[in-house]
Amino acid sequence: MGYVVKEAFYTLQGEGAQAGRASVFCRFTGCNLWSGREEDRAAAACTFCDTDFLGTDGEGGGQFSNAKALADHIRTIWSGTANGGRPYVVFTGGEPLLQLDQPLVDACHEAGFEVAVETNGTQQAPAGIDWICVSPKPRSELKLRGGHELKLVFPQPEFEPRQFESMDFDHFFIQPMDGAQAAINLQLAIAHCQSNPQWRLSLQTHKLIGIP
Repeated sequence: MGYVVKEAFYTLQGEGAQAGRASVFCRFTGCNLWSGREEDRAAAACTFCDTDFLGTDGEGGGQFSNAKALADHIRTIWSGTANGGRPYVVFTGGEPLLQLDQPLVDACHEAGFEVAVETNGTQQAPAGIDWICVSPKPRSELKLRGGHELKLVFPQPEFEPRQFESMDFDHFFIQPMDGAQAAINLQLAIAHCQSNPQWRLSLQTHKLIGIP
């Protein structure tokens, strides 16, 4: 199977329990909840996406004919900057589980990587992923109901955080929705975490410090 990648770059994880960790981010093209085109946003299941996942024109983007080719590409990105430490790759999108499959997970492990995914949870995940972050989105069926962290963009009128609390996750994060109401959403998220201590606040620290 081939893989189509918007961008792949070395950075720090900006969100959730792994925030601050050196990582290669590999962003796949494509999503099942929005086409990525502005003219389709209003009718999309997820209208608040802030990510460009169209095409292969980003840094480190391209088409890769097989799992080893992409894993080697990711290893080259890591080796170009990192000095020591456990290599860590985060597959994201769009919706990464439309492309991330068992051969790619295995190839990344063989290349020495710990493998993470950030998903909307509408697709089943291949075995062996080391860190699964699920971020539920409206008007979609949540199939991944367990993992390492659940990250709820907040507020979403369709969701009450408590509806996720019985699911099998190690960490539960509230992340204020970006955009025109970002300051208000931050205060709402803070208040929710203070009132419901099983939830922790996640901020998009990469945006705050000005890295991709």
